[in-house]
Amino acid sequence: MAKRNEKVLDPSTHDLRDPNPWLAMYLDSSIPMNDKAKQALVMDNDSRSRRWLMPAIIVSSKITMFFVHIFKFFFPRILNSSKFLHRILSWGLRRWVSPEANLLIFRHFHTGSEIVEFVSKNIDGVETKSVPLKPFDFEDVKDDLFLNHDLNLYNFIINLNKEMTEKGIQIKEQEKVDLSMISTDGFNIMDFPNKWSNILDLRSAIEIFTPFYQLFLTKNDFYRASNSLQLDETIGIYSSKILGSPAHLGLLNNKHPLVPNSTYGASYRLVLHGLASESLHAILVQIKMHAGSADGVIVTR
Repeated sequence: MAKRNEKVLDPSTHDLRDPNPWLAMYLDSSIPMNDKAKQALVMDNDSRSRRWLMPAIIVSSKITMFFVHIFKFFFPRILNSSKFLHRILSWGLRRWVSPEANLLIFRHFHTGSEIVEFVSKNIDGVETKSVPLKPFDFEDVKDDLFLNHDLNLYNFIINLNKEMTEKGIQIKEQEKVDLSMISTDGFNIMDFPNKWSNILDLRSAIEIFTPFYQLFLTKNDFYRASNSLQLDETIGIYSSKILGSPAHLGLLNNKHPLVPNSTYGASYRLVLHGLASESLHAILVQIKMHAGSADGVIVTR
C-alpha cells in the first residue's frame, strides 16, 4: 500500500497532459479531513476493485435487494438474526475488504461517537448522554456494532429532544465549547489485514453487505438504518448552533430526514455519510488545535 501511496499521492508524478484526478482531490484542502483518512479514501477511489468490480457488484446488489424485499414481505420473521449478521460482517471485513476501506469503516464509529458526545456535552442544562461505540478490532463488530450505531443515534435524538422540551431548553451558541472528547491524533485502531483476498473497495463492500443487512435484520431495523443517514443534517444543525457557525452545513449531502430516500441508494449515501462525519470531526479538531487545547481542556471562545 505504501508504494501505491507514493506513486498516486506524490505531486512530483503530476503530468500536465494526463493529471491524476485523485492526486488533485488529495492535494485540495477545501474540504477538511484527517490526512490518514483522506489518503485511504483517495487510494480506495483509485483501486482496481472500484474501477472493475464495483459496476457489476452494484447491479447484482440491487437485483438481490429486490428479491430479498419480496421474500421479507411474505416471510418477515424468518432469518431475523442480528448476531449472525454481525458475524458475517466481521468475517467479511477481515477476509475480503481492503485495508483502506476497513480504516474508513472503523474510523466512522469513532468520529461519530465523538461528534454525538460533543453535542451532548455542549447543550446547557441537559443530562442526556451519548453511548460511544469505538471498535478497535473485528471482534468488536460481532457485538451488534452496526445495529447499535443506528439505535444509539435515534435514542439520543429522541431522549435529547424530550428533555429539551420538558425543560424548555434551546440549543445555543456556547461561549465555552467543550472539546475534551475530540481526539486530535487519530484513533488507536488495529493494523488491518492486507492479504491477496483483501481487495474490496468501500463502496463495493457496502453494496455486498447491504442485502445481508436487509435479509437478517427486521424490517424496522433495516429501514431505520437506511433513514439514519439523513440525520447528518440533524446532527450538523445541532453542531452549527453550538459553534455559532453554519459553514460546515454546506458539506452535507444527506439531508431532509422528514423525506426519506429509497433504500436502494443507501450504499452511496452511506459513503457520503462517512465523509460528512469525517469533515465535521476534522473541523472540531482544527478548532481544538487552534485553541491550543490538545490536552482536552475546555476551549474558551
